[in-house]
Amino acid sequence: MNVAEQLVQQLVDAGVRRIYGIVGDSLNPIVEAVRKTGGSAKGGIDWVHVRHEEAAAFSAAAEAQLTGELAVCAGSCGPGNMHLINGLYDAHRSGAPVLAIASHIPSVQIGSDFFQETHPDRLFTECASYCELISTAQQAPRVINSAIRHASALDDVAVITISSDVSGAKAVAPTPVYVPARRAVIAPNPEDLTQLVKLLNDSKKVAIFAGLGVEGAHDEVIALADKLKAPIGHSLRGKDFIQYDNPFDVGMTGLLGYGAAAEGMNDADVLLLLGTDFPYNQFLPDTLTVQVDTHAEKLGRRTDVSFPVQADVKALAEALTPLVKQHDDKFLKATIKRHAKIMKAPVGSYTRNVEHLKPIHPEFVAHTLNEVAAKDAIFTADTGMCNVWTARYIDPLGTRRLIGSFLHGSMADALPMALGAQASHPGRQVISVSGDGGLSMLLGELVTARMHNLPIKVIVFNNSTLGMVKLEQLVNGLPDFGTDVHDVNYAGVAAAMGFHAERVDDPKDVRRALTDALDADGPALVEFLTDPNALSLPPEIKGEMLIGFATAMSKVVLNRGAGEIMSMATSNMRNIPRR
Repeated sequence: MNVAEQLVQQLVDAGVRRIYGIVGDSLNPIVEAVRKTGGSAKGGIDWVHVRHEEAAAFSAAAEAQLTGELAVCAGSCGPGNMHLINGLYDAHRSGAPVLAIASHIPSVQIGSDFFQETHPDRLFTECASYCELISTAQQAPRVINSAIRHASALDDVAVITISSDVSGAKAVAPTPVYVPARRAVIAPNPEDLTQLVKLLNDSKKVAIFAGLGVEGAHDEVIALADKLKAPIGHSLRGKDFIQYDNPFDVGMTGLLGYGAAAEGMNDADVLLLLGTDFPYNQFLPDTLTVQVDTHAEKLGRRTDVSFPVQADVKALAEALTPLVKQHDDKFLKATIKRHAKIMKAPVGSYTRNVEHLKPIHPEFVAHTLNEVAAKDAIFTADTGMCNVWTARYIDPLGTRRLIGSFLHGSMADALPMALGAQASHPGRQVISVSGDGGLSMLLGELVTARMHNLPIKVIVFNNSTLGMVKLEQLVNGLPDFGTDVHDVNYAGVAAAMGFHAERVDDPKDVRRALTDALDADGPALVEFLTDPNALSLPPEIKGEMLIGFATAMSKVVLNRGAGEIMSMATSNMRNIPRR
């Protein structure tokens, strides 16, 4: 056995079944060791050949987020492993247990400015909790074991750097036995519990804002909300785990938000932040706040927190619910009523009676996709307007998943994440909700889907513009500039690669085209030509936003005429409530 074979066996023992990457000379010993395992069907590891190492890291991050288990990507020396870095940053910020193998130039050449020389053991330190160089065969198995443990225990990225001469050397040290550790449960401090019970019992209006940390605690949080009669808003990452089967749901706040979550938080006497590190402090109210998180270092870093509590959300909710008194439901009813009105009017009007309107409303496509997709579908969303449409119109149902680059905010994440999702969940329907800008950035990964016959479904919102950037420019008082994208027939490109593909410009064909794509064998792509002037307005409009819009509109009129303003206004009249 050589070091590469020892490394691969350690990964097999840790439950790894795939490595995403591109082969290269410095990776050859490791790739050969993967080949010798016979693939996952024989208890070994599959090599998933992507077209860009960034996609490899995104794919691994998606697999890790969906399974909660270690996923692996790899890149050859120099440019190969440097391409991993953006996807690894996303994994790091998303809390995905990913191990990256960064192969290196020959060890004797390190420090001589050799061909393709970089220093991966330094480059990845900002996006990894563990980043080490393997220098000898004696050292290798312990470093590999530590990398696996760090990634798995911390839900973070670990990077090992290894030269081909070291990975090809004879294994000389024993292989550590790998036994996974169970997660600890963090119970609330009894003093925190006592103070929190008194605070809540003395309060009349309590609101809950839930994030990713409510995963696995849905029923317990609902029970607590029922006792407190508290409306529940959620972040985008918390959507999957709290929105479904939730009579207290009042939507989401932030730039992508909808519903009455913002108003509910503003009107509350006490706000409970449960398992969320929501970054946009401008959307958090200036009210008495309790924050609950397993990571104490996150408490109070977004907004002033009066009661910081380090605990698992489930453990806290279980302990708290029997101790708090039953609240009256006046505040809850008012907030739920407001939420229903908002959902029926501005949000609902985006999708009613639009089957004859051209260009196609993107909201209508998302709404229809929600209706025809499988009940256990996995959705991956591009950053930008695709985040908005999936956040507002895709229902989680408690069986679906929605993932994306929600903290790192990288373009082009949806397609490679769909590859990782489909490779690790071959029996599930996987849908990439892609913008034309994001899709074109890593367009080559369509080849990966076809090559491995991964039956992903790519839904392309082609508005020939960078929609979210355009909105940001207008809000900041700037005319939109540099946001237009050349019209490309992505369905034609996909068809040339062997996809089931269709381009749709008539809203009457939306449902049929989506159904055909979802029913197709193998990968499929449907491209919808959507309204480039459809803007996403946040649930709470600030005065400075209106000033910015007015300033930007004046500049657009002066430079490009009033016609474009009229077009934009007409497209967004549906923001006005319909009776």
